[in-house]
Amino acid sequence: MRGYTVIKNRPEFLAANRGKRYATPGFVLLVHDRRDDNPGKRLGITITKKVGNAVVRNRMRRRFRALAAELLSELGKQGADHILIGREGGIERDFAVLREDMAKALRKLAA
Repeated sequence: MRGYTVIKNRPEFLAANRGKRYATPGFVLLVHDRRDDNPGKRLGITITKKVGNAVVRNRMRRRFRALAAELLSELGKQGADHILIGREGGIERDFAVLREDMAKALRKLAA
């Protein structure tokens, strides 16, 4: 079972844009503390059409979901929204490198 809920509507993505950010060659991670009583973690994934066609974007989305399922439960910030923004270099990066980048980003932003 995953340790997060999914963000789907635009105003929540825009609100998360005011949070902390950490950029890597494969993605940008935004973490925004919701400041509400809900201690749950939420995840949103967005990838623009500049990155590639639908096949490429969906592949990248699957990779991000796998990373989140693995790392967000233990390294994510309680009561925060986590937004992953895909970048062009993300699809070519090795999955192990992406995992290291994500772990480093989550540790840095959760502190």
